[in-house]
Amino acid sequence: MDTRVCRLYGKNDLRVEIDTISKPGPDEVVVATAFGGICGSDLHYLLNGGMGATRVREPVILGHEASGRIIEVGADVSNLSPGCNIAINPSRPCYFCEFCRTDLEMHCPDMKFSGSAIRLPHEQGLFRDFQILKAEQCIQLDSGADLSAVACAEPLAVCIHAASIAGELNDKRILVTGAGPIGALCTAVAARAGAREIIVTDIQDATLKVVKRMGATHTINVASNSGELDKFASGQGYFDVAFECSAAQPAMYASIRAMRPRGTIVQVGVAGDTLLPVDAIVGREVRLLGTHRFHKEFEKSVAEIVSGRIDVRPIITEAFPVEHVNEAFRVANDRSKSVKVHLEFKGIH
Repeated sequence: MDTRVCRLYGKNDLRVEIDTISKPGPDEVVVATAFGGICGSDLHYLLNGGMGATRVREPVILGHEASGRIIEVGADVSNLSPGCNIAINPSRPCYFCEFCRTDLEMHCPDMKFSGSAIRLPHEQGLFRDFQILKAEQCIQLDSGADLSAVACAEPLAVCIHAASIAGELNDKRILVTGAGPIGALCTAVAARAGAREIIVTDIQDATLKVVKRMGATHTINVASNSGELDKFASGQGYFDVAFECSAAQPAMYASIRAMRPRGTIVQVGVAGDTLLPVDAIVGREVRLLGTHRFHKEFEKSVAEIVSGRIDVRPIITEAFPVEHVNEAFRVANDRSKSVKVHLEFKGIH
């Protein structure tokens, strides 16, 4: 079977090419892809030839956010059947190492993650019309599930995991710095958890408009109104919890200055090495915690979307057919207009 793929050869060299797939193995399925979401890491791979210390060293198919439909199953697959809609989990830990055995699968040293250039050979991604996947990666959906919304399950799982790191959010004052897809979804998770107040900062009015639909009680454009956040840093601070999603050093500083004593900051955005005001962290006994991917949260994320308990649709600002993938990436990189941009695949369209 022929399939189009979105293959990256290096910096600013993304091509739509034709591959061929064979029959599925005993524990595999053939999936017709419906929608794929362009992530910040996909953008970094294209625009910079890598992300942080990770470099693209060989051609790699991008994409780790997708939904689809089963069209063929392997001999040993009994829980899935042709025609069923699915969410696709891009994460495949080994399940045998010390981390997997202690419920830390996201730290598995043998993790296979779709569309990732960390390992060599690279893990090929999900941006293709048809593909063979392990059956365990597929979460079956009701026939009426919104496959565009379900393609947001992976980033929502990241945010649900971040919330689990933060602890109790009910009746808390929450700061979210950065109103991109992750910031918007962290806002939705906090609202779903019963946060008393959710203030979101960004430098773009368009993205701040979207987070208001995701549950933000107030937004601040720190580019045009840089002083408004300062009032929350007066006295002993204001916020109980912050989700730092921007990976920008000024936002990290602002988060720390605005925290109440023993408040919690969850660093979601990836920034590389940066300087932090250690005295302020120590003086207020701020808990600064990292968060990394997800595991069990993926199925919860799918359930939250399908049930409608979290409506992810406001973050999907545009969709493009695969043949216009480079235009889709250009638009996705324009944060004055876009939050989450989707690719539409021909598998079921």
